[in-house]
Amino acid sequence: MKPETNDTKVQAASGIAEEKMKTAAVVLAAGQGSRMQTAVAKQFLDLDGKPVIFYALNTFEESSVDRVVLVAGADEIEFCQKEIVEKYGFSKVCAVVAGGKERYHSVYAGLCALEEYLFPDGIVLIHDGARPLVEQTLIEETIAAAEKWGAAVVAVPVKDTIKIADQEQFATQTLDRSTLWQMQTPQTFSYPLIRRAYDRLLSDEQFQVGVTDDAMVAECMAAARVKLVNGSYENIKVTTPEDMAIAAGFLQRRKEA
Repeated sequence: MKPETNDTKVQAASGIAEEKMKTAAVVLAAGQGSRMQTAVAKQFLDLDGKPVIFYALNTFEESSVDRVVLVAGADEIEFCQKEIVEKYGFSKVCAVVAGGKERYHSVYAGLCALEEYLFPDGIVLIHDGARPLVEQTLIEETIAAAEKWGAAVVAVPVKDTIKIADQEQFATQTLDRSTLWQMQTPQTFSYPLIRRAYDRLLSDEQFQVGVTDDAMVAECMAAARVKLVNGSYENIKVTTPEDMAIAAGFLQRRKEA
């Protein structure tokens, strides 16, 4: 048991308890995943008896996050509501909303759906539904980091040598691997910060060129410093058929642990 400090004694005497900051997650499941080369979108493919999207939603369901907004394709909303949310009893999913043409459009739809709940001082996590192996520890660590720094993303140091190539695919430069990190999700932010950044991003198509993740939006549109939180090499994004086999292997190892 932790010893009482003067501060905790004062709080107990006055009946004041530290209020938990509101948290919510935007889980993205609107992508088509052309590189998977399947008729079914990658987030709905069968992975060990359940759809890929199940695993991320289940982890958020069991985390400290208060609410979840699931962003799906416009023609998949009813399917997601009935065959994912209701079927598996995800009580924290408060809405299933339609995404847009690009990832940033889908993120913005999720952010807008959470405005009433999170404004003006909540924390929002943005997670790719095609990352089924996210762990609760990563969720909690990014929340804590975002509360302190305003912006925090899960990332891992790159393992391979990275080179820059010219248009003819000749190597022109070797980057310093010790400074390179591979971004993952969740990417977690103060809601006002990331909402302000996305409002600006969506205000002009010129801002949207080359946007690849939420951290980039926060950096470029809100001048935010983004804290990197050590992630996991198991937190892969399922993009190609090979990734499905890798994810299945990781799931099996977790079952046997």
